[in-house]
Amino acid sequence: MIDIFWLLLGVALIIFAANWLTDGAASIARRFGISDLVVGLTVVAFGTSTPELSISIVSALQGNAPMAIGNVVGSNIFNILVIIGVVALIRPIKVERSLMVNDIGLVVISALALLAIGYGDILGAGPDRIVSRVNGILLLLFFAIFLRYTFSQAKGGEHNDDPAATKGAERKELPIWRSVLLIIAGLAGLVYGGDRFVAGASGVAMSLGMSEAVVGLTIVAAGTSLPELAASISAAVKGNSGIAIGNVIGSNIFNIFLVLGTTATISPLPFGGISHFDLVVMIAASLAFWLFCWKFGKQTITRAEGAILVAFYIAYVAYQVMNVSV
Repeated sequence: MIDIFWLLLGVALIIFAANWLTDGAASIARRFGISDLVVGLTVVAFGTSTPELSISIVSALQGNAPMAIGNVVGSNIFNILVIIGVVALIRPIKVERSLMVNDIGLVVISALALLAIGYGDILGAGPDRIVSRVNGILLLLFFAIFLRYTFSQAKGGEHNDDPAATKGAERKELPIWRSVLLIIAGLAGLVYGGDRFVAGASGVAMSLGMSEAVVGLTIVAAGTSLPELAASISAAVKGNSGIAIGNVIGSNIFNIFLVLGTTATISPLPFGGISHFDLVVMIAASLAFWLFCWKFGKQTITRAEGAILVAFYIAYVAYQVMNVSV
């Protein structure tokens, strides 16, 4: 019971802290004249990815590297199959052409980058795969290129706000002191919440006979994706599904390039129980996301396609649970 308490407390702290950090950072960003769409692709994406960042770093430092990698892989799978799937079920998603051309491809590229790092296992090279510090630095370099690309597109007008898309959107203009306070409180909450969440999840894993990798791929991944899920459902209900899809795009890119890059730079990460099957599922989900957006030039993810994505996730979790029971 105490493990479940720490797990729930960690989730609550992570969700609130991520919101504080996002609000404070977005307010400061707007004061520097950065557009809402660019803030969504960068600052807000960073805010919703900070749970994954804090938990992955804490997991790595505590010697739970499989949970750190499983957290990222599982979160990216959850973001596409569940969040995009559920949002499409609520309201078909109309995808802006600029996002299709400039950003969704980066989701596939980031997934392929992680697959390339673990490619030796697919060839039967054994369990000694590792995300080294060199790999981590390379991932951070890709992240810097992504940021540079995003801001260069913004200057060129590619990511300027569409008045129709942002009509009625809430703009939080906070005093500087309050923005800084929210950022500090958010960071503190994420660190402590991440520590408690990892402790609780590890305890639950041991009591259920689950490996840390499987816990990271399922329980931890779903928990750290709650900010993205809540924000995306809220946006879909309000008829602004573009925010939802942008949130998923930014978060998936951040998770691999920033989260894994930072974590591996601090402490090399063995893949452990993360199999090539998990990496292939992440690649398949990213490709399905891209294909559903591009099909026949319709640029819309339908309710039927949303149901397919959710069904795939249910099948994936069922496969993981069956493996544990076996």
